[in-house]
Amino acid sequence: MTDRIRWGILSTGSIAATFAEDLKLLPGAELAAVGSRTAESAERFAAAHGVARAHGSWAALVEDPDVDAIYIATPHNAHYEASMLALRAGKAVLCEKPLTLAVAEAEEMAQTARSGGVFLMEAMWMRCIPAIRKMAELVRDGAIGDPVAVHADFGMQGPFPEDSRLRDRKLGGGALYDVGIYPVTFAHLFLGAPTSVRAWARLSAGGVDENTGMLFGYDTGAVAALTCSLLGDTARTGTVTGTLGRIEVERDFFHPHGFTLWRGAEAEEFDLPYEGKGYQFEAAEVHRCLREGRLDSTIVPMAETLDILRLLAEVSGLIGLDYSS
Repeated sequence: MTDRIRWGILSTGSIAATFAEDLKLLPGAELAAVGSRTAESAERFAAAHGVARAHGSWAALVEDPDVDAIYIATPHNAHYEASMLALRAGKAVLCEKPLTLAVAEAEEMAQTARSGGVFLMEAMWMRCIPAIRKMAELVRDGAIGDPVAVHADFGMQGPFPEDSRLRDRKLGGGALYDVGIYPVTFAHLFLGAPTSVRAWARLSAGGVDENTGMLFGYDTGAVAALTCSLLGDTARTGTVTGTLGRIEVERDFFHPHGFTLWRGAEAEEFDLPYEGKGYQFEAAEVHRCLREGRLDSTIVPMAETLDILRLLAEVSGLIGLDYSS
């Protein structure tokens, strides 16, 4: 792999635009191409974000010989199709979260990547944010003792119109897979997989969850209390409590610029600011892995991505959320 890694972006929505702008902050990254289902959409995106080439189909993008890695930015329901197309073309893939809506599809994607010797990573940008990585390091090193509780919430102010992607079951709408995946991943980062899962939700007339609560229990005796919502703007905070202290993350815990470590009444502030929205850090992890010849990330490992998808599937079963039809 050369010093410069050439990126293609598949899809042209708002998250693709954010990724394109943040990629400009990453040394060694080249925004080489964009692909969409229509040439018009690809050309508009290329003009707006300074992309070298615009392709009027996904196939043309993945077949572009001057693209090394592809960022999948489609709605949730198209992640599998788009990623498999890129993986089979031998392109490294960074696929937006959730990797898929069906565990079996995610497992197939992982197997396809492994058997083809192709890199695959879920774009769980939260795990790549410097402050989150520092928090994980502190907890691993015993800074708060043994973790005993995680609290996290992510709610967005509604109401969203019925034709919104967030309310469309066919597109994988609902709170759990769009924003609930962040509190779930946050808890998993510090506590691992739970042994007991409880969940409750209010479902919309269209069959997606609007307001969901989850309570996880662990064989260590630890607990996690998590919520997600499309009905109200929650505090969006995260806390990890241990036997010797706690870590508190204020507003937007999933991409913070810092946090507070408490030991009793003593507070230690950690400031880790960055430019942009923070998407450049997940791209930087892809760069590191490709340059080191890795097929799997150590920061966003595929085994943990699959564990979390299985956990989300379990929660879905408890609340009656079904994307299969």
